[in-house]
Amino acid sequence: MTNQLTKDLNITGKKILLRLDLNVPVFEGAISETSRIEKIIPTIKMLKNKKTKIIIISHIGRPKGKWIKELTLKNVAIKLSNFLDQKIIFHSEPISPSTKNQINLMKDGDVMLLENIRFYEGEENNDNDFAKKISELGDIYINDAFSCSHRAHASIEAITKFIPSYFGLQISEEINALKKLTSEIKVPVSCIIGGSKISTKINIISNLIKKKINNIIIVGGMANNIIKENGFNIGKSIYEKNTKEIVKNIFEDAKKLNCKVLYPVDVVTSKDMKNPGKIKNLQELNNEDIILDIGPKTIQVINNVINASNTILWNGPAGYFESSYFENGTKQIAKSISIKTKKDKIFSIIGGGDTVAAINKFGLSKNYTFVSTAGGAFLEFLEGKKLPGIKAIEINTK
Repeated sequence: MTNQLTKDLNITGKKILLRLDLNVPVFEGAISETSRIEKIIPTIKMLKNKKTKIIIISHIGRPKGKWIKELTLKNVAIKLSNFLDQKIIFHSEPISPSTKNQINLMKDGDVMLLENIRFYEGEENNDNDFAKKISELGDIYINDAFSCSHRAHASIEAITKFIPSYFGLQISEEINALKKLTSEIKVPVSCIIGGSKISTKINIISNLIKKKINNIIIVGGMANNIIKENGFNIGKSIYEKNTKEIVKNIFEDAKKLNCKVLYPVDVVTSKDMKNPGKIKNLQELNNEDIILDIGPKTIQVINNVINASNTILWNGPAGYFESSYFENGTKQIAKSISIKTKKDKIFSIIGGGDTVAAINKFGLSKNYTFVSTAGGAFLEFLEGKKLPGIKAIEINTK
């Protein structure tokens, strides 16, 4: 990649506009998960060491251009202050004369966090005039928000037209890891794809098959469509209508390119989701069953595939892992990839918000080659799409 933030880049004394994704879960003012904050600390520390003035641009939630008290970044500023062990200057009006005045008073190494940029309509509208106003706050722009880079928003895309722009440490690491998955892979390669909707991930599955992946394992709610289209009763389980052609195409494309597509052979079901479920083979499912996890036979099949692989991608949980009754499938996949990565030094990438939440729940987040906190951007990259935030910096080289 070109235009990367590096140790050799001469930016001493410059005002740096740093776009981050600090869209962390907040409940009653408390931040419950901090992995997105932790991941960007190295970029901030490098900029501090280079004696720059750091102005952070970010968002939280979807205020749609309105000022919503509950979606303030003020609590994030406090948490960020704890991680950096220094005071964070919080500015409640990002686009105002007072902002420029306060920035001019900053000393080298100071860090300022601007209020939620999505409080302005111009942000999500990718408005050029708004982007220009943001750009005038600094000398250099750095995008270190891979998880937002699939959005054509003003602080992601349009801003690069008006200011010298670079990729941050985290975004560079993320892109390099994903490129390695699709271009420098060590076979056998296996992908575990979960989640609730097969239609949202069909393009990823199709693209992975074309990349000559050896195994694709489909789990979670989206596997219910495959189970149903193969003639089994799925009872009251979640599934998407009109997916017969999607399922048919997956298996036909995979067969042409010698890719194995695997799906559950046994599952854990419940009738009310409030009590421990029953393990059932697919032939045993009835009209009242709700499929909530994969069963032990399926776990063993997946473990065997993982142990025979040199590269693994995992995106999407195997079941309703939020409940301790139905977390076992997801937990065993997490453990198996973790052990294989540590033991044999294989290349493993974990991605997607729910998957990251699961490995954090199980205390296994440190044991993989790379963990991506991105959701939509991660998926679109795997689909082969060019992300607006990446393309913009590559095009608008200053």
